[in-house]
Amino acid sequence: MINVITRPSEFKHLQGIEYFDFEEDFMEENIRCIPMVVRFKMDLAGIKLKLGEWRRFHPAERVELALLPTSSSEEIKYYRKNLIRLITKHTGKEATSMPVDNQPAWQNLTEIPKILEEKLSEDKLEISISQWHVLTDIQRFALLKLCRPGHENKNFSKAMVEFGLINQ
Repeated sequence: MINVITRPSEFKHLQGIEYFDFEEDFMEENIRCIPMVVRFKMDLAGIKLKLGEWRRFHPAERVELALLPTSSSEEIKYYRKNLIRLITKHTGKEATSMPVDNQPAWQNLTEIPKILEEKLSEDKLEISISQWHVLTDIQRFALLKLCRPGHENKNFSKAMVEFGLINQ
């Protein structure tokens, strides 16, 4: 039997970011997954970061990626440039670009995205448009990531509870 020592990730008590309790299920030495806050910012910047690349970053660099602002187009450009630099520095390879969705589903406050409705129906759950509306951008983003086909969906219900959408 392998003994894996788990401790809270470097993001658990970090001030200035949204980091979710359900994400701790994925953390072993901080490198089993990329936190939602960083995934959110990568999508905004149009750069795909592979887990193997993330693992090579120094903890301070990972924290910086979580903390860097991405509220304006200038901040997003800086984030993109910084992420590309880190990938090149640690891998010697070029970063992988991905298209930026100018109208991401998490940003639409007038309707619940179809993929989420399907997952909710499958799990015999529902949320109202007003509940969807009061979620933060990263919460909506996380729900959509967690309900994608082919994604490990075990934390979907944990996220729903954590976001106050259902009771335990």
